[in-house]
Amino acid sequence: MPVSETAGPDDSHRLPSELVVPEEVLFRPEAVMAEILAVAGEDPTAAVIRKAAVQVLKATLKDGRAAIAEAFTADPRASRATVSSYSWLTDRVVNTVYQVVTTHLHPNPNPTEGERIAVLAVGGYGRAEMAPFSDVDLLFLLPWKMTGWIESVVESTLYILWDLKLKVGHASRTVTECIRLGRDDITIRTALLEHRYLCGHGPLAEELSETLWSDLFTGTEAEFITAKLAERSDRHKKQGGQRYVVEPNVKEGKGGLRDLQTLFWIAKYVNHVQDVSDLVGTGTYSAEEFEKFIKAESFLLAVRCHLHLLTGRASDQLTFDLQIEVADRMGYTDSKGRRAVEHFMQDFFRHATRVGELTRILLTALEVSQKKEAPGLLGLLRRRRTRKGYVVKHGRLDFADPDSAMDDPLNILRIFDEALRTGTLLHPEAMRLISANLDLIDDAYRTSAEAKRIFWRLLLTHGNPERALRRMNELGLLSAFIPEFEPIVAMMQFNMYHHYTVDEHTIQVVTNLAKIEAGELVEDLPLSSRILEEGVNRKVLYAALLLHDIGKGRDEDHSVVGARIARKICPRLGLSKADTETVEWLVRYHLLMSDMAQKRDLSDPRTIRDFAKAVKTRKRLDLLTVLTVCDIRGVGPGVWNNWKAQLLRDLHRETAYALENGMEALNRETRGEEARKRLREALADWPAKDLRTETQRHYPPYWQGLRLEAHETFARLLRNIGDDEIRIDIQADADRDATRICFALVDHPGIFSRLAGALALAGANVVDANTYTSKDGYATPIFWVQDGDGHPYDPTRLDRLRRTIKKTLAGEVITSVAMETHGKIKKRERGFRVPTSISFDNEGSEIYTLIEVDTRDRPGLLHDLTRVLANNNISITSAIIATYGEQAVDTFYVKDMFGLKIHTEAKQKALEKKLREAIAKGVERAGA
Repeated sequence: MPVSETAGPDDSHRLPSELVVPEEVLFRPEAVMAEILAVAGEDPTAAVIRKAAVQVLKATLKDGRAAIAEAFTADPRASRATVSSYSWLTDRVVNTVYQVVTTHLHPNPNPTEGERIAVLAVGGYGRAEMAPFSDVDLLFLLPWKMTGWIESVVESTLYILWDLKLKVGHASRTVTECIRLGRDDITIRTALLEHRYLCGHGPLAEELSETLWSDLFTGTEAEFITAKLAERSDRHKKQGGQRYVVEPNVKEGKGGLRDLQTLFWIAKYVNHVQDVSDLVGTGTYSAEEFEKFIKAESFLLAVRCHLHLLTGRASDQLTFDLQIEVADRMGYTDSKGRRAVEHFMQDFFRHATRVGELTRILLTALEVSQKKEAPGLLGLLRRRRTRKGYVVKHGRLDFADPDSAMDDPLNILRIFDEALRTGTLLHPEAMRLISANLDLIDDAYRTSAEAKRIFWRLLLTHGNPERALRRMNELGLLSAFIPEFEPIVAMMQFNMYHHYTVDEHTIQVVTNLAKIEAGELVEDLPLSSRILEEGVNRKVLYAALLLHDIGKGRDEDHSVVGARIARKICPRLGLSKADTETVEWLVRYHLLMSDMAQKRDLSDPRTIRDFAKAVKTRKRLDLLTVLTVCDIRGVGPGVWNNWKAQLLRDLHRETAYALENGMEALNRETRGEEARKRLREALADWPAKDLRTETQRHYPPYWQGLRLEAHETFARLLRNIGDDEIRIDIQADADRDATRICFALVDHPGIFSRLAGALALAGANVVDANTYTSKDGYATPIFWVQDGDGHPYDPTRLDRLRRTIKKTLAGEVITSVAMETHGKIKKRERGFRVPTSISFDNEGSEIYTLIEVDTRDRPGLLHDLTRVLANNNISITSAIIATYGEQAVDTFYVKDMFGLKIHTEAKQKALEKKLREAIAKGVERAGA
């Protein structure tokens, strides 16, 4: 049976003018067939021919793929030519296998009508869109029922393809079966939509195509659209529901290749077009929008091909480690203070945004043609009647007269105000008009009183400013109105802490403020809710939130740069000189409260005193508190927790007290006496002698640093304790989202380090710790720990935690030895760079030196650092642990062996050197 010429893909814009490797280099059919016959020899058996075919085709396929990969590596953006080349090569292989099978293995020179079969490519292979390790999906189309000869042909074809290590998906069906199964299964129907003739009986393939349109596709458009959009929605949910996830799936994620494919499927099914470019002719897309389609598809295809080649398999998840390698392969370089991978991911997210824009346009075109139902309102908002100049089309707000709408450029902003006022989504035609006229927004526009008035209405009046901001950002309007915003659009921060791009994070932060104002978070955020209820300058607060990260992406500290930028933007937005100064201060110090709360000991009066001096007024304290809460909550899911909430509430309370009553009110002795009094009341049933022993055995920092619950726990642990005893109490601390572990034992050098090591070996993540030594020689260390998922320990795991700790303290486990094989960093997390910084601060506390170590987080880091300090006779009173994804900032409150601060520069440098050596050794051990 002769092999016919393979058909090209329906979506012909995919076919470049030439392949990435010339056809004659990739595969010469006559030469390959001649080589197969030569290897088989004279008068070969079927088994010999099959073996020869596998041998020759395997080598040819290997050489062809290597040639494509080499050419693509040399031209890393030539994705269209690359996927076409892989598809073309696969076509030649399938055709040759079919020819060998039907000519030499199962010859049938005169087949009956019931034996004329056709082989079709379906799915992605049918689109002629093949990445290096894409599946080969085949449909063996039968004229009638399966015959013995047809079964032999199909089996032999598949066996040879499997021997070539191709991942083959296959089905054998008649035209009637295809229609029946496609009617019941949308996945099968979609695969059939993209069928492409490869070889065999051509008229049978034509019959399938005609029957699909006449008996299945036509008249079922609404059903198909509904099913594909539901499938798309489910897929997005599985991928996290966000376009800006930190490790996106280039195929299945929001704004990925599957979304583009869905656009084509729907367009082809509904409009009967054979190419996305035909949608320009139908008026669905403009030429410029089609160009965006091509650029987005080409970019995403390139990323997918690089992923396959890097991993040696069909991998579509753009993990952290692969982001670095793909960026390198695609020619990105470090520049302007940002890593190559950050530039790459910014481009990735901008293309993903364009895909969303193209999706909206097509879906609205379908609504206009009544092929799809119009969307319901967001949040069940009650619509108001539109004002003059606007009209609602198919449930969306549009300009009543688009031809004259731009005569007054302020209508660009006004329509967003009207959309929020009426609770209506913008019509894509309105969005198109806005995008096409952004050049109307010049300096005069930005400084006009009316433009400023409308912009502030968007932020302050309707209660959901994020809706306007997000759409303005996607259309480029936000950057046109505030040009300084443009650099942070789709800017990815390459770390494990930030879950969103900088612009999306900013919008999330504004969303948080709007929710607090609406009273939606009173239970979760009582302090912030109370502050807003009592009244603040809303313009100042919204401006500070909108601009707090605007300085990112530069060599300089983004807080300093952002403050300078805010100083320019605020007057342009109409803020007074005093309000501008407040916004500038908030942007400059937007991390101050978070740093103080998470990196300093709040029980030390100097911490509160220094923070109070920095904020100066209760007004600034309140504004900074709300900004900090919104900022942390906007970082990503799971970042905000009770622990951070409690720290910020404590810092706000103590600072407000100091601002209202004077700095002298922060007296450690006064606080200590109050703590002892509360303990006496709590232990009123104790004998007076025992109570006196407990209240007199501790130094002032102990009373200042712990709460009543901990004081009670230690009192019971220390009561009648023997010198050879180690007592442990493990309790859940709901206020801090952690498990609290209290120890009582005879003090000796290095105990804090040994305990930190024991906890590391048990898999516990220390989030805060303090240790105190009593006047009678007992150590009272207290640790707050979380499990590997950042949660308090499950009660069922506490016994194992307790056993591991006791084994380590008993010497059954040597921590330093056990740590050698413990806690490797995952491969996907090894590409993060966190430069080590070590500082000594003798001003942050009256009686301690603060050693702050900022470095790459890893298992056992706290143990390594504290062991260095212990070996150098440094006494640790408090360890404040802060983690930001892969970054750890550990702050130690310490004294030397004489109970003094570490003042001498020589001693500081010697200690820093040893700490750095321990960090470097630990990094090597962890494989970072």
